[in-house]
This record gives sequence, structure tokens and C-alpha cells, in this order.
Amino acid sequence: MELLKSILLYVVPFLIVIGVVVTIHELGHFLAAKALGTKIDRFAIGFGRAIAQWTDKAGVEWRIGWMPIGGYVRFAGDENAASIPDADDLQAMRRQLVDEGRGDEINRYFHFKPLWQRAIIVAAGPIANFLLAMVVFATLLMAFGEPLTRPRIDTVAAGSPGAAAGFKPGDLILGMDGKPIESFDEIINKVILSSDTPIMFRVRRDGAELDILATPRRGTVPDKLGRPQQLGRLGLGHNGRPGDITMRRYNLPEAIVGGGERVVTTIAQTVHYVGRLFVGREKADQLAGPLGMAQLSGDLAKHAARVSPTAGTFAINGLLLIFELIGVISVGIGFMNLLPVPVLDGGHLLFYGYEAVTRRPLAAKVQAAGYRVGLALVLGLMLFATWNDLQRLRVFNLFGRLFS
Repeated sequence: MELLKSILLYVVPFLIVIGVVVTIHELGHFLAAKALGTKIDRFAIGFGRAIAQWTDKAGVEWRIGWMPIGGYVRFAGDENAASIPDADDLQAMRRQLVDEGRGDEINRYFHFKPLWQRAIIVAAGPIANFLLAMVVFATLLMAFGEPLTRPRIDTVAAGSPGAAAGFKPGDLILGMDGKPIESFDEIINKVILSSDTPIMFRVRRDGAELDILATPRRGTVPDKLGRPQQLGRLGLGHNGRPGDITMRRYNLPEAIVGGGERVVTTIAQTVHYVGRLFVGREKADQLAGPLGMAQLSGDLAKHAARVSPTAGTFAINGLLLIFELIGVISVGIGFMNLLPVPVLDGGHLLFYGYEAVTRRPLAAKVQAAGYRVGLALVLGLMLFATWNDLQRLRVFNLFGRLFS
């Protein structure tokens, strides 16, 4: 019974989220290729042995693999591992098509498409992820609005960076680093990714305005689910009083703009974190792999169960949480795929940039080497993220207790 409960809380939500995000990503490639008249051999969701497959009137094989993590679109003639054959490969492919009497299909093959069309097809996957996230966020904003918590400081922890900077209970924060704010959540989002980086706060105190320069320090900060995280903190708290929370309502145009702004904000926060990671101002322990995403999905499902008095409200709250998680992870998948790493969409675009400058594809040997390096980087990142997941789940502590 406990195993079934774990599967329902952790595995099922994770598979739903990843399945939707990956399917939309691949549909982006597929629809862009279709619109540009590209010949497509296969559209696959999942890997491994096919549990269902069929061929449509256009000759596209649709396949669902038994491992529902990942997917791909295979274009006609797409046999090179890096999906970018060099000049010799292209000439051999062209001769083969002509010899087989299929010369009229040459212009439908992905690798013979103009460079700008290939770039559109490759970029369409990440763009589809961003559009999915924007639709998710806009739908939530229009349906439920956005809660804004009055950015007032109610408590200042003794000995905290906030106390050292001069914050006092009752301070109302008007802005950070020259930008106005409307909600206490904006303060949290800024501080947690700014450890050891000074922030200039504009504060209203006793009717007067003053500036306070404060530097967050790394410490234990509970996230929205109450889980401890090592992030930047100032030691400032908000207790919440009647009337502190207001709901901002959105009509359709405003929700679309708001959804787009949230996508941009999420990307900016990701870039900010990665940049701080490279200069040593953030720790890589926040990187999560499949196990971490499954844990987050399960924790959200548990949270929905705790705040839901009936099975019906649990189903609704659970779906809403999964819906929002789809938006957040879709942005992450889109951003990751745009990184200039061979085997990712960004790597293909990087090769296309070289081709645009030199007027010829990159040499096959260089492509193969780049592919191997890119694959090693991606696998290394996945292994590191999985190591973080195992440590976060305290799997090694469990093994230590078993053999001690």
C-alpha cells in the first residue's frame, strides 16, 4: 500500500510533467519542420521498445516508447550522430537520392534546407517550451490572479545581516537596487540568490524614506514547502496581518503580458544563478536531476493533500500545482536546450553560425569531436545533479546506517 502511495505521489506527477514538457518541445520541432515542407520519418515520445506505433498518411511513423522520459523527431536522412553532416556526406546523400530516382525529394530533406529554415526548425523546440510556460502562467494569472503581500518588515533576527544593516520592525521596503517592488515575495526571491552581494534597499520608516545597504549571507532558509535550503538570507520576517495580502486581477491581454514577463523573469533568474555559479558565489547543490524533480513533484502532491479537506479539492489543487510545475520546468528545459553545447539545440545553432560565416558545414571530424565532448558534458551534468539528488534524499546516510 505504501509503495502504491509513493508511486501515485512521486512517480505519476513527475511522468506527467516531463511527458507534457518533452512532447511540446518535440512538437515545436515537428510543426516547424512540417510548415517548411520537411520530410519527417518518425515522431517518438519515450525510448525503448515501442508500446504503440502507427504511420499516418504523410508517411510519418508515430511511436510511444515504454520509457516515457524524453523523445525525438527523426528527419529523413538524419543518420549522422550530430545531425549535421559535412559537405562530403551531403554530396553522397544527394547522389544516392538521384540514383534511386528520388531527386525530387532532395529539397524536402532537412539537411538540404536553407540555413535559415534549419535554424528555425531547431530553435522551434525551445521556443515551444517558452510558449507553453507563457500559456500556463497566463492561464493561472487570469483564473486566480496574483497575490501581493505588503513588503513590510515585522521581525529582524538578532545578529542577522539585516540587523547589522540597520533594518527595524515596521520598515516598509519600497524598492531594491533602484527598482520598485510590490510584494514581500520579491524581497525573498532577490535575497536568496544574492548571498555576499550588497543590495540597496529603499525603505520608508516613520513617514520618511531612507536607503539601507545590506548584504545577505548564506544560511538555512525554508522554501515554500518548509524544506531547508542553503541560500542567501537577511533575517527579515513578515508575520502577516489582516489586509496585508491583496489579489491583483488580470484580463486576457494583461495575463498574456504577465505570463511572458514571468517567463523572462524565470530565464533571468536562471542566467543569474548560472553566472554566480561560475564565479563561485553560489553552490551547485541547488542543481537537481530527475530524482530531484520527482521529489519536488511528490512534495507538491503531499502539500496539496495537506491543504485539501476532500478528495475533490485535492484533485483540483494537485492539478493546479502540476500545471504550474509544468510551466517552470518547461522554461528550464527550453533554456537548457539553448546552451551552446553540441547534442543540444544550442549546439546545432552554434554549428549553423559557423556554416553561415564560412558558407560550408563544419568538418565531420570536428563535429564528431564536438558531439563527444557535448555528450560528456551533458552526461556529467546529469550525474552531478543525480548525486545532489541522492545527497538531498540522504540515500548515502541510509546505506551507512544499514552497514554500521
